[in-house]
Formats: sequence, structure tokens, C-alpha cells
Amino acid sequence: MLLQGIAAASGYAIGQAFVLQEQEASVERADIAPGEADAEVERLQNAVAQSKEELEKIKASTAARLGEHEAEIFATHQLLLEDEEFIGQAIAQIRAMNVNAEYALHEVTEQLVAIFAGMDDEYLRERAADFRDVSKRVQRHLSGAKAASLTDFAEAVVLFANDLTPSDTAQLDRSKVAGFVTQIGGRTSHSAIMARSMEIPAVVGLTDAMHSVKTGQMVIVDGSSGIVLIDPDAETLAAYREKKEKFELRREEMKQYKDRPSVTADGHQVELVANIGNPQDALGARNHGAEGVGLFRTEFLYMGRDNFPSEEEQYHAYTAVCQTMGAEKPIVIRTLDIGGDKELSYLELPKEMNPFLGYRAIRLCLDRKDLFKTQLRAILRASAHGNIKLMYPMIATITELRAANELLAEARQELDAEGVAYNREMEVGIMIEVPAAAIAADQLAEEVDFFSIGTNDLVQYTMAADRMNQQVSHLSQPFHPSVLRLIKMVIDAAHSRGKWAGMCGEMAGNLKAIPLLLGLGLDEFSMSASSVLPARVLLSRLDREAMKPLAEEALRLKTAEEIQYLVVERIPAIQELTI
Repeated sequence: MLLQGIAAASGYAIGQAFVLQEQEASVERADIAPGEADAEVERLQNAVAQSKEELEKIKASTAARLGEHEAEIFATHQLLLEDEEFIGQAIAQIRAMNVNAEYALHEVTEQLVAIFAGMDDEYLRERAADFRDVSKRVQRHLSGAKAASLTDFAEAVVLFANDLTPSDTAQLDRSKVAGFVTQIGGRTSHSAIMARSMEIPAVVGLTDAMHSVKTGQMVIVDGSSGIVLIDPDAETLAAYREKKEKFELRREEMKQYKDRPSVTADGHQVELVANIGNPQDALGARNHGAEGVGLFRTEFLYMGRDNFPSEEEQYHAYTAVCQTMGAEKPIVIRTLDIGGDKELSYLELPKEMNPFLGYRAIRLCLDRKDLFKTQLRAILRASAHGNIKLMYPMIATITELRAANELLAEARQELDAEGVAYNREMEVGIMIEVPAAAIAADQLAEEVDFFSIGTNDLVQYTMAADRMNQQVSHLSQPFHPSVLRLIKMVIDAAHSRGKWAGMCGEMAGNLKAIPLLLGLGLDEFSMSASSVLPARVLLSRLDREAMKPLAEEALRLKTAEEIQYLVVERIPAIQELTI
């Protein structure tokens, strides 16, 4: 039997299945007398304190086994236990509703999970799992139950579960768990991220996986393509054992490229940098060999809290990334991109029929100048400590660009008057994610220092297809000729004005796309940290001059399928690196 899920962590696991049957404890409401509320609040606070102590031990253990970066998720969980919108709200509900702590915590958790799970951004959507994990831990301490062990296996197994929390994943022993499969989750869930760090092959989002396999059955997990094979025949087993051996040899080869420059076979150098969401992510980017940060999504500094981050707090966050990456490494900081699916509980945004085309990103910032100015000042101040570049999101018109730059000029004047240092030569660029900006790139290039192409939204807007809507998701085609033509227009416009062009959408780390983007002249590729080394190895095997005619030929084709077939046929190394 062959099952298709989401490829979460590359590699191959072969072994007997172990199906983790976990009973989900139901949470019952129990009404309490008003005079009992203080005691119930104390119960919750004691459970929270126990959870913090437990997380501290897990954090220390994870840091020792996997490194400080991987352990940061547990520091984040500790912060959630201090969040007024989470634990604070549960305490408020105990007092307001006169209910037991378990029920109050459950209700608040479900509200927060619903908010995050409904977001369009995959990274934010997967943060719902963090609230579930933390809540589950506190509930366990409230009830006095013991945590299930994931280490008591006699031999290496392939673990099947509905879900694995970050703390579950951190406990896994690589010698006892060859791979895992979950029914829910995505590539950006923390369990998937940690699986990649631990080099445990994983497939997630495989609905009904637990009902398709029994403990003891032989299985194969293909974490590179998201395939799970149950009861494979001898021929298939032999083929996958060979794939596994080749993959492990190739992974060792990739590690040799960690500290090498990103240079093509004919000596052309590009930049391979990483997308990050918080200062802690910068360590993972550095450890994966990224040459800088091509996209710092600053909205994550604003989320999971009940007020705006101060200028000082933002300044320290941006400076921390410079310290982690090194003063010379480029750090592209995107200004606040809130709205659409990313809401702040403390920022009242109007309800819109189509928020993705509405009041968001630069449009919101230009309206809330006080909010925007605070961030601009923090970024400017941090620029004195590293190679920071500032980038505005969702620019559609040159009028928006000029208005943003006017506020930046005001921030500079204020800092000058205060005698505060900043980099006066700091580069300022824009994300190209609106088709109007791509078409007018030649004009915009006259007033910016660089472009960074955000293909996730550019594809969505170009194809008029919501990538989260399953009925039209087939139209989300980054290889479509219309998208490639817009990318070419942007790169050509930048180069004609002596500016550089990068890409920070998912397409930048796609091995099938890299030869085309190289041929089109892209200067900087920004991707998830785990994609950096495979991209660097592929680039080392490509001749840039030979990629130019390949890109030209691709632009003459009529469908995305034809273009992908052309690239795979001409570049055998892609198949070798994705086996």
C-alpha cells in the first residue's frame, strides 16, 4: 500500500511500525462557588510553575543534544506560559465564569488555536501546535497524569502518531526511532523542523495514517517525497535500501559545502541567504551555511502578546541577528507585514471582504505613522551594528514607496537631532509581490537599492488563485510562463539601473527553479535554512552561461508542466539531489 503525505524531513526510514495510541483526555466543565476561584487560580498557577520547570529541563537537554537553536522552541513555550492573552486569560475566565481551571484553560486554548489555524501563512498556522503543546503540558500537571514515554522501544521503529509535539520530538532517540509519520502538521511545524535538525526522516499531514497500518508491519518512510509504503515487496525494499545508502552519502557530501561560497561551475558567485521569523532562527540559518538573512519577517515580534513591541525591544532583536550572523553578513529586514491572515489582538482592523487585497502591510503602516516610525527608528539604530538592509512589503505604486521613504527621512532627522548613530548608507529596497510593481519595475528601480521577489504572493496575485483554496490550488504555479516573465522583467529592470535582485519566496529554494533563476540573472536566493546546502551543491554543478539559453527556451513554452519537464530533463543533478 502506498500513502502520500507531506515531505517534512528528507531521508529514508525502513523498519517495523509502532502506532502510538494516545487517549485524548476530555475536559469537563465544573462550576465552582465564587469563593473557590482563588484556590482554582492557585491550582492553575502551580501547574504553570511545574510546566516551566519541566520545560527548563527539556530545553537544557535539547541544547546539549541538538544545539541552542533547536532548544529555543522551549524558551518560546516558557514565554507562552507568561502570556496574558493565554494563561492570563484563563485566570480571568476562572474568575468571570466561576469554572474549574481545566475548562478555562481548554476554552482559551481552543480560541487561540482557531485563530492561528485559520491563518493563510503556513508558518503562523503551524504555531497553533505550540499552544496545544503548552496547554497539554499544563493540563497534565493539573490532573497529575504522567507523560507517555517515546524511548522504550526494543529496536528502531517507525513511529505513527496523530501528532508529535515539539517536546515529543525532542525526546526521540535516533537509535530507537528510525522515522515518524503524523496525521496532521506541515513542513513548518516545530516537530518537522526538529526532525530535520535531528535528521530523522518524517512525513506529516497523512490523514488516516494510523488506521492504515498496524504495529509490527514493515514500512518505508520516504521523507524526501512524502511517500509511506506499507508491507513493501522484496524488490521495493532492496531499491529503497539502495536509495537510503546513496542519500546518506550525499548528505555527508553536502555538509562539506557548509562554509564554502555559493559559486557556479563557471565561477559566478551568488548569495544564498535564509528566511527567518525571529532572532533565534538566525542561529539555525548560520548553522546551515546561510550567507546572511534575505528576509526577516518582523511581524512575529508583534504577535503572541498584548501590546506593540517598543523601539528598544525591536532594536535589540534586530541587533541580536547581526551579532549571530556577523557584522558583515547582509540582513534584510522587512517592515511590518500585518493584516490579511495575520492579525493582532490589540490592533483593531476593519473586517474586509477580501483582506489579502485590503488594508495590510505598507498600506497599514502608512496610515499608522506612529507605529511605522517606531519600527523605522529601531531598524536604523540597529544598522550601526551590522549590514542591515531595509525592505518595504507589498509596494504597488511609486507613491507608496515615496511616502515610506519620507517617513524614513523623518526618522533619520530625529536620530540626527538626538545624536544617535546609524548607517547613513543603509540600502532600502522593496518586495515585488504585486503584479503592478513587477510591470513598473523599471520605474521603481530608479528609486530603490534592490528588489526582492516574493513569489508566494506574486504567484497568487498573478494567477488570481488563493493558494489555500483547494479548489483552485492547482493554479498556484510558480513555473507558469506568466510568472517567469514577470520575474525576468524585475531582474532586468534592476540590472539596467545597476541594482541587485533577490528572491525570498518559496521558489528560491526549489531545486527545479534554481537553474531557471540563475539563467534569468537572479543575484540572491533566500530560502528556508534547511534548503541552503542542497541549493549550494546544485549551483556548484551549474554553468551560469549555459543556464541563460535554458531560461530563454523555458520562456517560450506554454505551460508550467512543460517548463518543469524541460529543466529536469536538462539538469540530471536535480534528480540526484532529491532522491
